[in-house]
Amino acid sequence: MTSPSIPRSPSVWNSIGGLAYGGDYNPEQWPRDVRLEDIELMKEAGVNFLSVGIFSWGLLEPSEGNYDFGWLDEVMDNLHGAGIKVALATATASPPAWLVRKYPEILPVTAEGTRLERGSRRHYTPSSAVYRRYATGITRVIAERYKDHPALALWHVDNELGCHVGEFHGEEDAAAFRAWLERRYGTIEDLNEAWGTAFWSQHYASFEEIIPPGAAPTTLNPGQQLDFVRFNSWAFIDYYRELLAVIRDVTPNVPATTNFMVSSATKTLDYFDWSKDMDVIANDHYLVAADPERNIELAFSADLTRGVAGGDPWILMEHSTSAVNWQPHNQPKMPGEMLRNSLGHVARGADGVMFFQWRQSKAGSEKFHSAMVPHAGRDTQVWRNVVELGDALDKLEPVKGSRVESRVAIVFDYEAWWASELDSHPNNSLKYLDTMRAFHRSLYLRGVTADFVHPSGDLSGYDLILVCTLYCVTDAAAASIAAAAEGGATVLISYFSGIVDERDHVRLGGYPGAFRELLGVRSEEFHPLFPGASVTLSDGAVGTVWSEHVSAGATTEVLATFTDYPLDGVPALTRRTVGNGSAWYLATLPDAGGIDALTTRLIEEAGVNAVTEVSPGVELTRRRAENGRTFLFAINHSREDQPVKADGEELISGARFSGVVPAGGVAVIAED
Repeated sequence: MTSPSIPRSPSVWNSIGGLAYGGDYNPEQWPRDVRLEDIELMKEAGVNFLSVGIFSWGLLEPSEGNYDFGWLDEVMDNLHGAGIKVALATATASPPAWLVRKYPEILPVTAEGTRLERGSRRHYTPSSAVYRRYATGITRVIAERYKDHPALALWHVDNELGCHVGEFHGEEDAAAFRAWLERRYGTIEDLNEAWGTAFWSQHYASFEEIIPPGAAPTTLNPGQQLDFVRFNSWAFIDYYRELLAVIRDVTPNVPATTNFMVSSATKTLDYFDWSKDMDVIANDHYLVAADPERNIELAFSADLTRGVAGGDPWILMEHSTSAVNWQPHNQPKMPGEMLRNSLGHVARGADGVMFFQWRQSKAGSEKFHSAMVPHAGRDTQVWRNVVELGDALDKLEPVKGSRVESRVAIVFDYEAWWASELDSHPNNSLKYLDTMRAFHRSLYLRGVTADFVHPSGDLSGYDLILVCTLYCVTDAAAASIAAAAEGGATVLISYFSGIVDERDHVRLGGYPGAFRELLGVRSEEFHPLFPGASVTLSDGAVGTVWSEHVSAGATTEVLATFTDYPLDGVPALTRRTVGNGSAWYLATLPDAGGIDALTTRLIEEAGVNAVTEVSPGVELTRRRAENGRTFLFAINHSREDQPVKADGEELISGARFSGVVPAGGVAVIAED
């Protein structure tokens, strides 16, 4: 349940020529002479788009009702003069000191009752009526002042909503949670049924008795926990929509967005639920330097962002030119890695590449976070990389508006992620993304691109559909997945899927619940594996995390069995013909070799092919324009030159593609 969405405004792409390039610009940190130098450097780098004013409330309104817009007026005028468009922020990401001092109740409160003080950022709760009043106030003032400014191309609403603090336990949050529950369930009787409060004498006589889940003697009610996560995601949406309503009122024809944090580590907000309120999806993504396969995690996150965007072009609103400042060990990017990262996002649907931030700060918590203009200035490799990327993006203008090709869908649901990782489960080490990332990795290494699709989304047109740990699922979503198999798709469903409905109530009659009939299997008991333990399958694969006591029906083929006590001979991998397609069941998490072998079988049955022949270390994707023109992205993550089978013009060099991608290099081929 959400508040009504607000109709979309025209696309931001109408205002920007070519692919968007730039970053967060914080001119308030610098004197006027540096700001003037910035304009010349931006021209040199090919910058055409900037986010401005994200953390500027304290300077725009230094005391209540007293405004200072002189510096921002000049910045906006100078950027327009340089032909640079602006994503202007509402400046609400960090409330100013005077506001917190006057109304300390706007501060967030943790489950333990600790009030999080100012001195950092994001120090407010979205349910605070006071904060909303002041946030919409400054948003209206900014919108009225710049509504007709020719540089304005997009509204950047707040910033990284849900970052740092994702749950709120203050008195106002508790009241908002109760009101949300009453709207969701209507009656306290329906809530009691949904939460199963007959267990442990948790019955409620009225909504007033309910509090947010907090510190308690032992495990909390799972229905309450799941609804509280849903509520917090909704609270941010509701807050966003309140700011958006102001923007729509003042500037109905200027599009708006907020920057998501879609990655394999961020599950605070349901971005699929948010997407209908975005004129364009924007995402922030940062590599984990210690991850030896960080390029594959980048691809996973970019594919998921494209899924949230429904396949439409999106903006990479933030990433880093080199090192960040917030990891235990902040290594710089390797030679060529910044270009590979940037074009990796473009290859997977981004029509804009932006960084945090334009100029590296000389003070503050992020002063050692890399930027487009580093501390050492222009005579640096980072700056040369920035200019090189700007030149490359300029030459990739023909790619703008094209869409990524994929015949594989991975079903992804934030609610299943939340619910599957609650406590008191058969295996509390189980992670929602484990199997999903393993299959995505295998597809990536084969040059096969996958779309992420919400369970309620359209699965028609996909030849292979992977349903991984979809623990909670609605009847409608389960029926849609079954219909896809009936229609001809190869569908694989993994362990701990279909177990409960959207209320977290177990689907009785045997696991995997919602998918039992489709798969033609029935599990009577789970056999989760201890950390470090494994099981061997009859096909040679080694499984970890999970096993279960599976029985296969007469119409189901057993492809592999467990070979270890006590499940020796029990099905571990099955397949059932369904209509024009098939439904496979996987009852464990295979090792990399087992995943690769299974992926081979699945793509062969589904008739899915790689983009082109794969060379070691080369990432391959294809984008297709409306006119049918195709663009092959070949990103060489290895330290050796690699052959790629393709014919056409290589857009970055402007020459005929030689058939080889240099070590650490990128080729974008407009195919013949």
